[in-house]
Amino acid sequence: MKAKSIILSIIITAIFILNSCSKDEKSIPIIKKEHISGFVQKGPFINGTSISINELNADLSQTGKMYNTQITDNKGSFEIGNIELVSNYISLRADGFYFNEILGEQSTSQITLYALSDISDKTTVNTNVLSHLEKPRVEYLESQGVVFSEAKSQAQSEILDIFNISTPLTESSEVLDISQDGDNNAILLATSLILQGYRTEAEVTELLSNISTDIREDGALTNNSIGSQLINHAIYLDTTSIRNNLVDRYSDLGVNAEIPYFEKYIRNFIDSTTFEITENLIEYPTTGLYGENILDLEKESYNGENFSLAADLAMGTELKIKITALGTGFWFFTDDSSTNWLITQFDDVTKSQYFTAIDSDKSCDLNIQFNSGTFLIEYFEMGVSEPNRTKIITI
Repeated sequence: MKAKSIILSIIITAIFILNSCSKDEKSIPIIKKEHISGFVQKGPFINGTSISINELNADLSQTGKMYNTQITDNKGSFEIGNIELVSNYISLRADGFYFNEILGEQSTSQITLYALSDISDKTTVNTNVLSHLEKPRVEYLESQGVVFSEAKSQAQSEILDIFNISTPLTESSEVLDISQDGDNNAILLATSLILQGYRTEAEVTELLSNISTDIREDGALTNNSIGSQLINHAIYLDTTSIRNNLVDRYSDLGVNAEIPYFEKYIRNFIDSTTFEITENLIEYPTTGLYGENILDLEKESYNGENFSLAADLAMGTELKIKITALGTGFWFFTDDSSTNWLITQFDDVTKSQYFTAIDSDKSCDLNIQFNSGTFLIEYFEMGVSEPNRTKIITI
């Protein structure tokens, strides 16, 4: 009898548990979305980019439920249909190639971008550098008891502070679009360009990771060397070329884009940041293959006859040098000593000659000889019409 009582008790307990589970399951609301769509943008990501959406618990940990798709055009757009979730929080991950709006060409390697979103009242989740940078900070704030919406707002504001942008975003990062007009979209594009700079995809990934790690707990970028990386590249951005690259790209894709006024935010960052410039993307070494470098920014007086015309260019940079005789002095060289220079004919009227770097991400050098005299050296960096810097040398 005792054994039967124990068995009966176990059966009753099991039935109770099953009934309780059944009631709990029925009480969990199912969130149904006909679709979740959006754009992935650094520049726009291209066809073949893989997209994964992970359902998150209230503490932003993964539930294990996932949806996968990929971008099937070059506009960066995606869509996943028939979504059923038990939580309104999701994490989106995009892995792929993208259009580099600074160089005007597709990236040569893939990068990964993330976004966190509360989809209670939305079906659009765009993924970009702002949504990516804010993710670790939002996760940390949430772990400290800050509600999701407030954590998102705080993280966005802290990230904009890095770029000296005091204008608050009136929309969440995951609805911003660099191909549409408006201040919010202009802020996204400006920050995206500063982060890209003239960097490789690996360097962009490293920079994004370093910023995310640095701001995760206190919301401030305290590593000044990271900040210097931002301004080091920002000062070289050719905003006219960038705008043209984007207009042409979207036009080729058949998109009626309205590129926002991003230029003012880049200019403001350059003018107001406290981060110090620590390196030049175009370097002029002290010496070259053939002797002292007449482009060395720190030197104005030279002795001898044989010199180098040397410069080291980062990826995507441009350089043109103009040499003008200010008296009776002159120079000469042999074409076979030229490395990566396109050289014009000497202008007898102006007593000047241009030397233009052919390829970026390479070094330039030339064995050049001078007789005694005074010469004006003008540096035209990044395609400018007026020289960025000048110096007069005496030989």
